[in-house]
Amino acid sequence: MEKYIVHGGNRLTGKIEVSGAKNAAVAILPATILASGVYNIENVPQISDIFALTNILQTLGAECVWLDHSTLQIDTTHVVSRTLPASLSKCLRASYYFVGSLLGRFNYAKVATPGGCQFGATRPIDMHIKGFEALGAKIPPSDEEADDEIIIAKAENLLGAYIYLDKVSVGATINIMLAAVRARGRTVIENAAREPHVVDLAVFLNKMGAHINGAGTNTIKIEGCPDLHATDYSIIPDQIEAGTYMVAAAATRGELTVCNVIPKHLESITAKLRDCGVTVLENDDDSVTVSANGPLRPCHIKTQPHPGFPTDMQSQFGALLCTCTGTSTITESVWDDRFSYTKQLAKMGAKINVTGKIASFEGTSLNGAEVICNDLRAGAAMIIAGLCAQGETVIGKIHHVERGYENIVGKLQACGADIRKENFPGEEEN
Repeated sequence: MEKYIVHGGNRLTGKIEVSGAKNAAVAILPATILASGVYNIENVPQISDIFALTNILQTLGAECVWLDHSTLQIDTTHVVSRTLPASLSKCLRASYYFVGSLLGRFNYAKVATPGGCQFGATRPIDMHIKGFEALGAKIPPSDEEADDEIIIAKAENLLGAYIYLDKVSVGATINIMLAAVRARGRTVIENAAREPHVVDLAVFLNKMGAHINGAGTNTIKIEGCPDLHATDYSIIPDQIEAGTYMVAAAATRGELTVCNVIPKHLESITAKLRDCGVTVLENDDDSVTVSANGPLRPCHIKTQPHPGFPTDMQSQFGALLCTCTGTSTITESVWDDRFSYTKQLAKMGAKINVTGKIASFEGTSLNGAEVICNDLRAGAAMIIAGLCAQGETVIGKIHHVERGYENIVGKLQACGADIRKENFPGEEEN
């Protein structure tokens, strides 16, 4: 089993390059199923979720070749299979996007329920199903085809529909878009998610010949188009990776220039860093410099759908708030339970009290300890805590981190962090 070994106390300095957006890439790769042809997708991050998706694409009959470090060529000419093996579907949550793309192209999809990070008991996909059914798909609930672990969606023809999402959902918005682009007529998605990766998918689909308007607003309108075609595309930078390094710089009281970013996507993160007393400068169109020195102020955060503060950044900020003077709070309004990482921070001496959806953080010094990554972003929080703790921190279950951060050890080492990945033979992850 591999673990991260971190020795704290070093300020992060210099420059760090952000990779392509994980959350955009895991939607765009399944979208290549919608039209036969050869795609050259640039700025693709080399992370385990992407490797899992390329395995799925190859199983379906596509050919995937890395042309260089970040350019992936996908040929979907020979895709004929409409069924995903459960062993691959359960590797990552984004596998459910193949329901939308297969349904859009073949009017049929059979996909095992997805894996990925779990916050609380479940992460339901009922709104995805509601959307597919509104478009005319049949999803057997209890007949001989049904299985609690399998999603089967089939339609004679997909027809445009008006779909209101009871709750803002990135996954449901994306999946409905994937199915609707080849449906007959107009689809309107109300209360749609507005995240940058939703917009990036819409731009990609429009380059394929789709007719999508309103992405980035609450209302997305799609005119179905059966004649889509393959295209080339470059994925946007990763907003959450950028935010993670910005927070790491602040926590270590360093000075770090984060490159290959879209500053507008970082506005809610930048605002909260400035609330803490951190200096954030936008250098140009694609980089920001973060610097901090001495005591930082407490702040109060409430996660919200975009353009609010992203839930995917709250655990990283939790680690930072442990180093701020006074009492800070985080209110989690997106997921029912996303504070499991606080128990790991407590092992390092953090003073945190969780009551329902609110966690309060009392500033203190952190000490190295043996901790685990409960999920992808919690793993990033453990690394940040280790970087500013006294002594050695040993972090287990790092496979979660490597689902979403490309070469995080190498990038941090280049900025002065004392971090390495080490194998522990004979140990197994529980």
